[in-house]
Order: sequence, then C-alpha cells, then structure tokens
Amino acid sequence: MSRQVLLFGDMLSHPMADIRLESVTKSYASGGANAVNGVSLTVADGSFTVLVGPSGCGKSTTLRMVAGLEDITSGEIAIGGQRVNDVPPKDRDIAMVFQNYALYPHMTVRQNLGFALKMRKVAKAEIQRRVDGVAQTLGITELLDRKPGQLSGGQRQRVAVGRAIVREPKAFLFDEPLSNLDARLRVSTRAELKALHQRLRTTTLYVTHDQEEAMTLGDQVVVMSNGRIQQAGPPLEIYRKPANRFVAGFLGTPPMNFLEGELNQPGGHEKQLFMADARNLVDERFGLAFTAAQSDALKPFQGQRVVIGFRPHALSVTSDQQEGREFSDSNEFVLELLVVEPLGDTMDLICQTAGGERIVARVAATDGLNAGTTIRLAIDPSRLHVFEPGEFGKALL
Repeated sequence: MSRQVLLFGDMLSHPMADIRLESVTKSYASGGANAVNGVSLTVADGSFTVLVGPSGCGKSTTLRMVAGLEDITSGEIAIGGQRVNDVPPKDRDIAMVFQNYALYPHMTVRQNLGFALKMRKVAKAEIQRRVDGVAQTLGITELLDRKPGQLSGGQRQRVAVGRAIVREPKAFLFDEPLSNLDARLRVSTRAELKALHQRLRTTTLYVTHDQEEAMTLGDQVVVMSNGRIQQAGPPLEIYRKPANRFVAGFLGTPPMNFLEGELNQPGGHEKQLFMADARNLVDERFGLAFTAAQSDALKPFQGQRVVIGFRPHALSVTSDQQEGREFSDSNEFVLELLVVEPLGDTMDLICQTAGGERIVARVAATDGLNAGTTIRLAIDPSRLHVFEPGEFGKALL
C-alpha cells in the first residue's frame, strides 16, 4: 500500500511506515539502571512525534535503537509492519539528521545531497532530478556549488535535512537538529521543518530537550524521564491535562508553580479547601477554594497531603486591598514582589511567600509594580491542578 504526496512538483510514492515499539528496554550494565525501561509507543504513519525530556531521560537512546545504532536489550521494534530488531541500519529505510549535521567538508552541497544515492548506484539523471528538487524546496539552489565551510549554521542544517529528504525514506529521525543554532534561527527553522512535514507527510520521530520546540512541532508529544514514558498525546492535551507532577512542571514557560499542603472541608463549608504549608504575608497559611465540580472529585482525598499546581498565566493582579477578606473564599494572597521582568505585552512577576517559596505570575504589562513592595494576586480556581505528593505524583483531577 502506498500514499501519494506532492513533492518537488511531481507525484512520488512513499510506502506506509508507522513505527512501533513494544516494551523496549536498553541496559548497558548487568544489574544497573536501565537507560530505557519498557517503552511502548506507536508513531502513526505520516505523523510528527517528538520525544522530549531532560538530559539522560532515554530519548536519544530510544531514537538510536529505532535507527539501529543501538542494540535493544529486550522488546520489539517494527517499521512499516516489519520487525527490525536484527535489521542493519542501512536496510531499515530510514534517514537520520544529527545535531552536528555530519556533512562531508570536502564535498560541495550538491555532492553531499547526492552521496547516499550515489552509493546506492542510483542513475545520475535521477540523482540530479532529486537533488535539484530538494534544493528548490529548501531554498538552497544557489548553494549547490559551495562547500559546508562556506555555509552558515542555518544553511548547513538545511543541507543536512535535504540529504535525508533526497533518499525518500520510510521515516525521518531527528536527533536534536536545532540545538546548535542561535535562538532566533531555531524559531524560524522549526517553522520551516513543520511546514516541510505538512507537505511531505513522511513519518517523523524527533528528539529534543526543548519543551517549547516539542509543543510547536509535534502532532504527538512523548514526555520521558528516567527511561520511561511519563505521558504521550497531543501537545495541548498534555499541557492542559498533565498526567503527573513531572509532566506539569516540565511543560510550560514559565514552569508551573507548586504548593504543598492538605485538603480539608471546614464545618458548614460546601467546597473542598486546600490549606497550603506556605504562609501569606498577611495570613498564617494560604487557603484555596475549589469549584463545586473539583470539590466533588476530591472528596475521596479529604484530609490527605497533596500538591497544588497552577501556571503563571492563571494568576492576575488585583487592586482590591480590602482588609479582613476570607482568603480561602477569594483565592487571593499577598506576597512580596521580588523581581519584575518586562516581556513586551506581558510581564513576569517573581514573588515570594513569607516562608521563602517562589511563585511566578505572568500578567499583562502594567506600570506601577515595583520590586520590594507587596502585591495581591488572585488565582482562577478552574485552572488549579492537584497531584499526589512526590516528583511523579499522579494527577487527582
């Protein structure tokens, strides 16, 4: 079965190629911790899946096992329905783009683009047709006679991507391909990569440590830590409904705020309350009230220790300085304003509780907020997250 895609003005046939991992494990030493631990994942045909996580989480090792550059300790890997555990990398019909580009410095761009095809003894006319088509698509036609040393970082990256495309593989594998580019070029290049994928629709597995890059590129985002998948799904779903505290804290800029405390329900109060360990500047402890629906969902956890999470965007500055209000009802608290970071239309307010815990609010830019003063913040209760205690505590709502 094949899929037709519009590429370089011609209709080219690409084989269907999903990537499936079943309980894949990688161990480097007997009795040691596994670099990858029981990973099961499906990269749908034509999709763009991003593996993201901190250094050492196992994402690059997973990618290298799919490529055949690392042997797997146990489990199964299939590409296009074919088991590839024992298939050499050259026979897996995949193309990989590395962080360091890996271009041949003594060859021109044209020669770099066509080298893999030449090694496969593809006809010269076909090599020229494919190379010219790729160069036109990537906007590097005028660079074909230059050598890598004469190119900028962004141009070399385009050539590396072009060298993968020209092979017309079943799947693309990207290993942190933008990490050597400066911040502005990374933004423009990732937009080009996304547009290119939307045109080619070639199955893509992409590795990055940059959560913003993962969110903007992926149809599916796979968050990894300690060699395990913590959560996989569409980027907005993971952002809005993180499965555990680690995912919640890893995705999002600035990171999610967390407060520890316990759930209780004071006599005569219909709503569940969260009483934080942290202290308000004008109150002994934070008290946050949930919505009615949240309160019902949290009843089984009455009296238990939990962690509350809320993103900086869920906070707002209130000018209401009325004294004597019940903070548990108003979901407002007074903090010390340590730093104001203007960001154009928005600003980040870095605040501190009486006990020294940091809370960051991202709000609309406004004048009159000065470091060293106190500030009253309000939180939208519908945007509260609740987790079990611990780094990987699961979501309770």
